[in-house]
Amino acid sequence: MGGEAGSAAVVGSEGRVKSLGLVFEDERKGCYSSGDTVAGHVLLEAAEPVTLRALRLEARGRATAAWGPSAGAAAPAAASEVEYLNVRLSLREPPAGEGILLLQPGKHEFPFSFQLPSEPLVTSFSGKYGSIQYCVRAVLERPQAPDQSIKRELQVVSHIDVNTPALLTPVLKTQEKMVGCWFFTSGPVSLSAKIERKGYCNGEAIPIYAEIENCSSRLIVPKAAIFQTQTYLASGKTKTVRLMVAHVRGNHIASGSTDTWNGKTLKIPPVTPSILDCCIIRVDYSLAVYIHIPGAKKLMLELPLVIGTVPYNGFGSRNSSIASQFFMDMSWLTLTLPEQPEAPPNYADVVSEEEFSRHVPPYPQPPNCEGESCCPMFACIQEFRFQPPPLYSEVDPHPSDVEETQPVSFIL
Repeated sequence: MGGEAGSAAVVGSEGRVKSLGLVFEDERKGCYSSGDTVAGHVLLEAAEPVTLRALRLEARGRATAAWGPSAGAAAPAAASEVEYLNVRLSLREPPAGEGILLLQPGKHEFPFSFQLPSEPLVTSFSGKYGSIQYCVRAVLERPQAPDQSIKRELQVVSHIDVNTPALLTPVLKTQEKMVGCWFFTSGPVSLSAKIERKGYCNGEAIPIYAEIENCSSRLIVPKAAIFQTQTYLASGKTKTVRLMVAHVRGNHIASGSTDTWNGKTLKIPPVTPSILDCCIIRVDYSLAVYIHIPGAKKLMLELPLVIGTVPYNGFGSRNSSIASQFFMDMSWLTLTLPEQPEAPPNYADVVSEEEFSRHVPPYPQPPNCEGESCCPMFACIQEFRFQPPPLYSEVDPHPSDVEETQPVSFIL
């Protein structure tokens, strides 16, 4: 909210108004959104009888972007404005036919209530070249004195739910850079970075997954940072402001070495949520993973980031997501390993007895032993001691009805 209840001492031409104040019904409410009701009271304390024409309430909200000409330039200043809220309420008027209202000495309260538009309102923001501001103002019109007023700021937020499919999508990028100049290159430095989702909220810690390979001859340092980019549009011109709001540093990586970030965290500080729905002011965020390379331009990956207001409510933890990925990746094992291996056919089942006797291996049969200690070395794989398969032939060597008249050729 806009701080404590507002009040101001008002001294008219005759010093009849002691104070004018404005309080909200719920001073603890931090911010308002589209469709919310704003309620409160205007407090007026009169030391003497006070005459006034009217007491009205105004609520306004607008985005403005403006900047002056650059030094030495004659170009006019750039300025743009968009209105989001305009409410006027009459809190006290003179009776019909009378132009003056008389208030007796003492304290007076004038309640007010109005509803914010149901259309999306842009989040409150204040930057270098513009702002998005909402305020409630009480105006006291007096017949023989200038209008006197008291103003309170109204904080508005446009909610962004990070649980939408677009903001739950992981973001991954990869890049490689050759280090050196001209023909004196020392080797590439490669970087891959990933975050589990695109949307996060203030106070959350972002797990960063990265792989860095240093094939150069230099000592490099990986870093990560959250950047806020403010873009202002006025009179067809654009201004951009880029700020680093959080950062983290990794360990040095020597030449020929690699490093892995398996969920290195970077906490989001209290910042303005992303502003994506204003036509003259935009606030974007990105997570940059970059490598500082001595004597060369840094290698940087920028992953788009959205700072929302509705926190992530996923019931599955990061560990469960990794476990599901593990089981998915390992499922091929269940498709290639049968429960019991199938043995090949016995050689004696597919050839004649004569050929079988010619191809019996000359190895001596193992002795008949009751215990395992007297068995030869090959006894432990007796289950798999099968005869070799028959040799391939394009002509059937055992015709059933026709006598063989051509020599049989075997292809080894």
